[in-house]
Amino acid sequence: MRKSWSESEVEAAVADYFHMLELELTGRKYNKSAHRRALLTQLNNRTHGSVEMKHQNISAVLIEMGVPYINGYKPRFNYQRSLLPEAVSDHLRKNPQMQELFIKDSDILPGIPDVEEILSILEDPPKPDGYETSQIEPLRVCSPVAINYLEREARNQALGEAGEELIMNYERARLLYAGKESLADRVEQISATSGPVEGYDIRPPVSR
Repeated sequence: MRKSWSESEVEAAVADYFHMLELELTGRKYNKSAHRRALLTQLNNRTHGSVEMKHQNISAVLIEMGVPYINGYKPRFNYQRSLLPEAVSDHLRKNPQMQELFIKDSDILPGIPDVEEILSILEDPPKPDGYETSQIEPLRVCSPVAINYLEREARNQALGEAGEELIMNYERARLLYAGKESLADRVEQISATSGPVEGYDIRPPVSR
């Protein structure tokens, strides 16, 4: 029978996760495998897989709080509701310097790949295997700082404009990849030509 994580184990995993997140937000490199190996020495006979899953659980908690998370740890919402949210909140309360990093991260404007860069990575989608994964409905966990950084990021006008440029480049690359060169130049950024009155931002071309 799988043994539940103790309070000390959860706190160690949370501290390790935030150490990696801080390194990521400040542009410093780190090795996840090395972090897992070091963390395992503080745990009670856990496996690398269980540590990976716990870090994914922490990502889920941070998303529910509206806080940036480690991109490499896909969120898993089936976590210990009795321990993990409080451990994450407690760490944030004790480490207020993280808030400055979150603010900076929510204001960062990422680089936008051009059409050629997108074309270089496009490939045909895989065939469905008929397997469906169950989804756990996430709960809303309150952040101790009462700031939703993910919403702040979404309201960033410059970031929104960058997102529109990315979609424009992607749509053009997608049409070129499909052999529809004549349509690629007819993708229209409605938000720039007509403004918000239309109710949408990008209009794909219509075949004639």
